[in-house]
Amino acid sequence: MFKIFKKEVEVSGKKISLETGKIARQADGAIIATCGETVVLATVVGAKKVNPDIDYFPLSVNYQEKYYAAGKIPGGYFKREARPTESETLISRLIDRPIRPLFPDEFRNEVQLLPTVISYDKENEADILSIIASSAALAISGMPFMGPVGASRVGFIGGKYVLNPTKKELENSKLDLVVAGTKDAVLMVESEAKGLTEQQMLDAVKFGHEGFVPVIKMIEELAKECRKPDWVVEKKDLSEVKKKLNSEFTKDLKKAFSIKDKQERSNLISVVTEKAKKLYEEDENYSELDVMHELKNLEKDIVRTDILKNKNRIDGRGLSDVRPIKCEVGILPRVHGSALFTRGETQAIVTTTLGTSDDEQRIESLEGLQRERFMLHYNFPPFSVGETGRIGTGRREIGHGKLAWRAINSSLPTKESFPYTFRIVSEITESNGSSSMATVCGSSLALMDAGVPIKEPVAGIAMGLIKEGDDFSVLSDILGDEDHLGDMDFKVAGTKDGITSLQMDIKITGITFEIMEQALKQAKDGRVHILDEMNKALSKSRDDVGKHTPKMEKITVEKKDIATVIGKGGATIREIVEKSGAKVDVNDEGEVTVAAPDEDSRNKAMQMIKDLTAKAELNKIYNGKVMKIMEFGAFVNFLGKQDGLVHISELADKRVAKVTDVVKEGDEVKVKVIGFDRGKVKLSIKQAAV
Repeated sequence: MFKIFKKEVEVSGKKISLETGKIARQADGAIIATCGETVVLATVVGAKKVNPDIDYFPLSVNYQEKYYAAGKIPGGYFKREARPTESETLISRLIDRPIRPLFPDEFRNEVQLLPTVISYDKENEADILSIIASSAALAISGMPFMGPVGASRVGFIGGKYVLNPTKKELENSKLDLVVAGTKDAVLMVESEAKGLTEQQMLDAVKFGHEGFVPVIKMIEELAKECRKPDWVVEKKDLSEVKKKLNSEFTKDLKKAFSIKDKQERSNLISVVTEKAKKLYEEDENYSELDVMHELKNLEKDIVRTDILKNKNRIDGRGLSDVRPIKCEVGILPRVHGSALFTRGETQAIVTTTLGTSDDEQRIESLEGLQRERFMLHYNFPPFSVGETGRIGTGRREIGHGKLAWRAINSSLPTKESFPYTFRIVSEITESNGSSSMATVCGSSLALMDAGVPIKEPVAGIAMGLIKEGDDFSVLSDILGDEDHLGDMDFKVAGTKDGITSLQMDIKITGITFEIMEQALKQAKDGRVHILDEMNKALSKSRDDVGKHTPKMEKITVEKKDIATVIGKGGATIREIVEKSGAKVDVNDEGEVTVAAPDEDSRNKAMQMIKDLTAKAELNKIYNGKVMKIMEFGAFVNFLGKQDGLVHISELADKRVAKVTDVVKEGDEVKVKVIGFDRGKVKLSIKQAAV
């Protein structure tokens, strides 16, 4: 019934297997990939007809994690997987990025790739396995995929590189780097690091590339045995259109690209675009998309040739020059920390808000419920590029926010030294080149403005590449047009001494390590320059948090007193919050954190907690309240929730016939601790009055 094909390879002591022919046989390509007890099903289906109205490659990658894979039932009302989580979105992008450049420009068929985690052992990561499975599914599908690609994760533990480390091993790693590419070149890098040098990062990429080559060979062997017939891809002859557009508009486009101002340049290009459309509006042989495709190629040739041959960039800068930078801090009066970072025509308002552990984000995943104390949210409204458009959080916003998060994360103080929860929001107000790196710079400034004792300021820069044959130019601080018309998007963030995040995407079939080495060196020079400009506004964290920031104080209580502070159903802690106006949080170790906007509120809450957990001391006098009258004495509440007995003989200096002759319920009294009897406290009103 089944014709099964299976291949295996051992990588870093772990066996990876790929199987096809048994499951999802109606898909164009379907792979079951296994590593340990982690299993991914990757399927790919391509539309057999091309949509004539699109001018791009409609590839969609939707990575999915099924909760049953880890033996879990999803939370929420519906108890089923719903919209993609942030993690699923980020991994979808991770899979998409090395695969997309390996399809020919003329291929416009819709392709849907669905990698699904169906078993997860919490040790072998599913993201790397999903890239491998997706690559294999495409390799056997018959589509014009110029792969396969491989992928690996690299850690740096104890001064040594570790290939595909486990989640536990990564806890002690100075690096979490994912690299993907073909046998000959690297196509994608995504990483978070703790101040590694440029050489260490370059060596890590090389190490990761060498590590996945055996996987690519396994995929190639599998494809030889079971690859489906090749798809026929038609390439329309547009040579006549190209020739005519070159003769008609080369001069006008060269003039447009000589203008430094983005809006003025865009307006001139729009005029050329309309003229080109009219040139062919009566010609049925060529569609508007055909004309626009060749016009874009002409723009590309003009810009790229000028950079490669004449070293002239669109805005007149040298290849390694960074645009003018202006930094301001404390621009918003009520927020805890704020900064305005402007670099050329790219600008970000970045704010920092500090909260308590109650404000931590709770994340449900295959690992279980986790808490995150650092959040970074990136917003890209359409007005930032002078356009109208949809408002919301898309894949791009999530990806850019996570890149900035990785860049900043290693510089944050520990929870023990600074117990706040952090939320950074970056509002992009202008954009013409790497708003994610502007977010990194603005985040660093906003954190310091908020009084967060970060280890070192962090800055980021985006690098570009123009490559034709063996000739290439590396560009620092790329413009939007240079990104769009270039071959590489290479983002590097870090301190003055080391890299904290590196992201690379290649639009061609790969680059050499020589190019990468030059890009890293050039990026460091640019990063140090940007840090110098940031230091003019604020070079270190403020000595204290701002006046509008809730001040925090900690107290540790014995574990047996945790229930006393919380109370039945949380009644006691709610009472403290209501009476003091402070925010109170208690963890399982007995650490109580009190946050309040003013000192009086904080002190009141602290005193209430101390009273609740304080132990009665012999011969010490306390304020108390009569709670209950008995024939033999009165029970008095003191130290918050602690009760003691005042015997009738200890009510007054004279003989008392009736307890109510001296006190009644609700009376405020002073009492003295005169002894203990089997854990119960003996009190005296008589002796407290002496």
